[in-house]
Amino acid sequence: MEPNKAAPTLIDPELYPYCDKGLEGIVAFSSRKSFIDGAKGELIYAGYSIETLAEHATFEEVCYLLWHERLPDQAELDALHAGLQAERGIPETVTAYLKSTNPKSEPMSVLRTAVSMLADEDPDAEDMGAEAQLRKAIRLTAKMPTIIAAFDRVRNGKDIVTPLAKGSTAYNFLYMLNGEEPGSHAERVMDLCLVLHAEHGMNASTFTARAVCSTMSDMHSAVTGAIGSLKGPLHGGANTAVMEMLMDLHEDTDIVAFVKGKLERKEKIMGFGHRVYKTFDPRATQLRILAKDLAREVGKEYLYHWSEAILKTMKEEKNIDPNVDFFSATVYYSMGIMPDLYTAIFAMSRISGWTAHYIEQLNNNRLIRPRQLYLGAKGLDWTPVEAR
Repeated sequence: MEPNKAAPTLIDPELYPYCDKGLEGIVAFSSRKSFIDGAKGELIYAGYSIETLAEHATFEEVCYLLWHERLPDQAELDALHAGLQAERGIPETVTAYLKSTNPKSEPMSVLRTAVSMLADEDPDAEDMGAEAQLRKAIRLTAKMPTIIAAFDRVRNGKDIVTPLAKGSTAYNFLYMLNGEEPGSHAERVMDLCLVLHAEHGMNASTFTARAVCSTMSDMHSAVTGAIGSLKGPLHGGANTAVMEMLMDLHEDTDIVAFVKGKLERKEKIMGFGHRVYKTFDPRATQLRILAKDLAREVGKEYLYHWSEAILKTMKEEKNIDPNVDFFSATVYYSMGIMPDLYTAIFAMSRISGWTAHYIEQLNNNRLIRPRQLYLGAKGLDWTPVEAR
């Protein structure tokens, strides 16, 4: 046997009693932020079902709920609105960076860098106190929509729109993105999307945020890491992939044959299946209604019909239900938002969950340090380089 070839290694059951790839089934944290019952298709934020929140709550109320584990009274909600409105502006250094980026840059990469830069100008950046963490959570939640909208304006050769000192997060984002104040229906749709994406248990990006926090690193570092994790197509990037798939279709495409063909070639249909849910994703249920109404409103009903045909075929062929990404793609596209911004919009909602988990981790911290299962060789003899 050649000396550099790894020999099969027997696994010591005492040293490595088990190995769960992807940490599936491993419970590493306790949390009061959200609960998911994958078998029932149930999602709860701090005690409230996603259906209740989708019907009644605003994104700002959800932020408060996740940070404080209770709903705000009117005075507390007004104070949060005021705090978010006051923190929407971004530093000149960040604006200069956005103006200097390549227009073809991937939005999530730009967002990741810009959020990291915010730490340079944050007076609480290295303050690990409880009040400072909440102030940073508010600042990050307020500034991320501004960064996303500003980059999109710059890359399209348009002037950056200064945020308003009024209105909701959803209202201001659409205003900064499009350069005009949105109608109440558009604001409500965007606000609902933010509510639905705000929190979702121990997903990959939230785990990343908590892992960074566990080292006692700062909130900006944790959020920067979470953005990098969300960027991947197996996590937040799936909604962009869904829309790109739909945009490749033609009006005369046989949707059923298209889906079956991809399945026969063992190609993945993005937006379907979930590590946790074994039934219809409850967030997808809410977005499905929005997708239908919006597609009809903007004359793109064919998108909704395609989505329904794909959904039906996937259920019949693979017995797999859609996740939140499948219908969110159609919703955003019907609102005139380009597909490569979808994951960034996901991030500007999930910042509420990331910061809530960061605060929770900090309050009961233990360094996250899992073991690895080594499968390589041991005790190899050294071979001089000239003899290899």
